Amino acid sequence: MTPEIKVLREDWADPEVALPAYETPGAAGADLRANLPPESRDAGLTLAPMARAIVPTGLRVEIPAGFEMQIRPRSGLALKHGLSLPNTPGTIDSDYRGPLGVLLINFGAEPYTIHHGDRIAQAVVAPVVQARYSLAETLGETDRGTGGFGSTGRK
Repeated sequence: MTPEIKVLREDWADPEVALPAYETPGAAGADLRANLPPESRDAGLTLAPMARAIVPTGLRVEIPAGFEMQIRPRSGLALKHGLSLPNTPGTIDSDYRGPLGVLLINFGAEPYTIHHGDRIAQAVVAPVVQARYSLAETLGETDRGTGGFGSTGRK
């Protein structure tokens, strides 16, 4: 089943900015674009090194129950300019109906300007399984045991 994501533009949003779209037939993520408010469109939004900002997309989405939308960085922006998401991947839950903003951070050494209509992130729609949590007296044994971060128990 292919989930349908219903999209609503904010009243102020520029209708000329494309909706999320897959750029190639094999793409897992649909590109999200900056849709800046009218007063910021000409100047853009400049992020100084280590600065963070929520970049508006001008959209609201309705994600079907049983799915989430993961917001992920664009690899080209990360490689060329150090732009990423500080909470990657960001999750948009199926019951959220507020504005879709992308939290970006500039890890680069130079300021970076996001222009109106720029591709800023990717949206990956994925199924969600809600687990049931229960208190236990013991946990099952494994070869890895209690090995923590960076430890798979293998060399």
